[in-house]
Amino acid sequence: MADHGQLAEYLQAMRARVRPEDVGLETYGERRRVPGLRREEVASLAGVSASYYIRLEQGQSANASDAVVGNIARALRLDADEHEHLRVLARPRRRRRVQRPPVERVHEVTAQLLAGLGEVPAIVLGRRTDVLAWNRLGHALFAGHLGFDAPTRPADRPNMARLVFLDAHTRELYPQWTVKAKAVVGNLRSTAGHHGDDQLLNALIGELVTKSPEFAALWAAHRVKVCTATEYVMRHPLVGDLVVHQQAMTPAHAAEQTIVVVTGEPGSPSQAALSLLARAVRDA
Repeated sequence: MADHGQLAEYLQAMRARVRPEDVGLETYGERRRVPGLRREEVASLAGVSASYYIRLEQGQSANASDAVVGNIARALRLDADEHEHLRVLARPRRRRRVQRPPVERVHEVTAQLLAGLGEVPAIVLGRRTDVLAWNRLGHALFAGHLGFDAPTRPADRPNMARLVFLDAHTRELYPQWTVKAKAVVGNLRSTAGHHGDDQLLNALIGELVTKSPEFAALWAAHRVKVCTATEYVMRHPLVGDLVVHQQAMTPAHAAEQTIVVVTGEPGSPSQAALSLLARAVRDA
């Protein structure tokens, strides 16, 4: 069966954000008891029966075709990432015995790549945004207040989502913190859709919902966004303000891991700041 809880919550959240006038529906000034669209209106716009849509939203229909999912995505005005997330949540899932996920490790080839990017800040993140490895410059840019060897101890690994929402140093790194926070939550939402039975991922999300009202609010919005290349303003305690491009790549030997590399515009003050940080790391 589909993931009942996630699918229902997601469709309800997407319905709530679409106003009838956005999709050409006349309301004639009526007072509506629910924000956004009603289930029957979504069904009509998607060309399916109201009873079928209700069953789908409740997770009682396990055979929604890609065409039906596509029609619903268009009715709800979903973008590409949101459409894919809906497709994942609506697909049938085999019931599996819940097992503790194995410890994530960095492949030797990925470690070699990380070491080769000596003049470029780089980190490797696992499925749940655990920091699995970083090079010296990546450590200095993102988390110089933590021990360099922390990722080598699975029980002590830094977690990027936890750092963004619960660590004061990381919050100060991003003057436009909300932009970074939304990106983290958008990526986590996508991951949770694919891995709803991941105990460690669910525990992380539960911890953040409990400890961070800001995370709880963003999580409740059901925003889905897979970020592969993003520009951020950073305020580093050693080299000051800089504008960087963070690019995410998938290593060849671990499809669920992500290599994040950071660059500055060639010839810009930001690139000069990264070079200054690199010299400080070499001289340390």
